[in-house]
Amino acid sequence: MPAITIEQPSETDIDAIHAALKETYWSPGIPRDVVARACANSMCAVARDDNGKLVGFARLVTDKATFAWLCDVIVLPGKQGKGLGRALVQTFQRHPELQGLRRWLLGTKDAHGVYAPLGFTPIEAPERLMHIKNPNPYGRPAS
Repeated sequence: MPAITIEQPSETDIDAIHAALKETYWSPGIPRDVVARACANSMCAVARDDNGKLVGFARLVTDKATFAWLCDVIVLPGKQGKGLGRALVQTFQRHPELQGLRRWLLGTKDAHGVYAPLGFTPIEAPERLMHIKNPNPYGRPAS
């Protein structure tokens, strides 16, 4: 398993994260500067191979007191299907500053099976949640 740490990604890491995120269904076309700003204002988990190259990434938006939103979980091609995505999330779940949070939230279109073993369940009362959604923030519509 690659080494996972909580750290701010380097500029080279941001390049790799941006290359992956701009092709995802949730942030198609996202600009690099937006990725860099998002990382700078979030907790980040970075997975590196034996050579120090980024192979996985996850971002957590949190107040470290009551709430955390897990987002941008990516595992680079060739490293997928080996438990790295779950390991990234578990790194956050085990972090001392994140113990006792009232709610963890995430959104996924197709990875429910990845997150369910980590304790994530469907929202019991989705009608209580509201949002403002910009369907085309980066010039390509998200799905």
